[in-house]
Amino acid sequence: MNALRKGIYVAGHRGMVGSAIVRTLEALGHERIITRTHAELDLTDQAAVRDFFATEKPDAVYLAAAKVGGIHANATYPAEFLYANLMLEANVVHEAWRSGVTRLLFLGSSCIYPRLAAQPMAEDALLTGKLEPTNEPYAIAKIAGIKLCESYNRQYGTDYRSVMPTNLYGPGDNYHPDNSHVLPALIRRFHEAREAAAPSVVIWGTGTPKREFLYVDDMAAACVHVMDLPRDRYAASTEPMNSHINVGCGEDLSIAELAQLVGEVVGYRGEIRCDASKPDGAPRKLLDISRIRALGWAPRIGLREGIASAYQDFLAHERVAA
Repeated sequence: MNALRKGIYVAGHRGMVGSAIVRTLEALGHERIITRTHAELDLTDQAAVRDFFATEKPDAVYLAAAKVGGIHANATYPAEFLYANLMLEANVVHEAWRSGVTRLLFLGSSCIYPRLAAQPMAEDALLTGKLEPTNEPYAIAKIAGIKLCESYNRQYGTDYRSVMPTNLYGPGDNYHPDNSHVLPALIRRFHEAREAAAPSVVIWGTGTPKREFLYVDDMAAACVHVMDLPRDRYAASTEPMNSHINVGCGEDLSIAELAQLVGEVVGYRGEIRCDASKPDGAPRKLLDISRIRALGWAPRIGLREGIASAYQDFLAHERVAA
């Protein structure tokens, strides 16, 4: 069968990463991309997931579905973050295996690594120290997803792979004032401050933690690149019990520097102040991306260019909401 005609299931296609993966696959000419909204398929419902795989019979799966959020959301809903992510990844991986899917790509998160891991964080830092408390339930669920894929590979001979993205942003992001990640939250905050001619903008924490950011279409390209690697080449670059691959840009900046950059892109000219009473999270989270670079992938979108694109997406989102 022509590879472009095989069924590819993208779980989480309405999310930021899933929608970018769909765009990338469509641009490559894939014709049978299978999707379901949450209303059509609840991935935490094992029977529903089993029926879906039995009916659609996809050849490959991109598991981009997840319950996600920033520090505030993780602190407020820890049980939901742990339960929902454990259930959906277990159901998708298990039912994919039951239906004969041999190729699956699981998307994790850089929060899987210890809070004080050596920087940049290499893949073998996993499970070598304590996690960041502010997002521990989410991180535990993502670690379980990696180990689930590794275990099915060991026991059943499947080819289930995992990629660990750094902080992502871009079209389709969540700009909610309370439950969003830091970059989209800053875009909203600076936009609203500019519109209101506010004299200052307050950001959470001390501003000193450093973070790495990757444009979501670069992440989607990395996902397809990793999924399409020959099995022997992927295996040669990883380890059976440490088989995930980091995906990032290889550079980071402080939250204060990020706020300054977002303010410049949005056009805000007021003062930026830090609220040190709010949590910082991990002091630094920079990924070692030497594995994926050696496999032939590199990011293409710079941070300023990406933020400008994300801001236009935010403005379009606001116009629709209005």
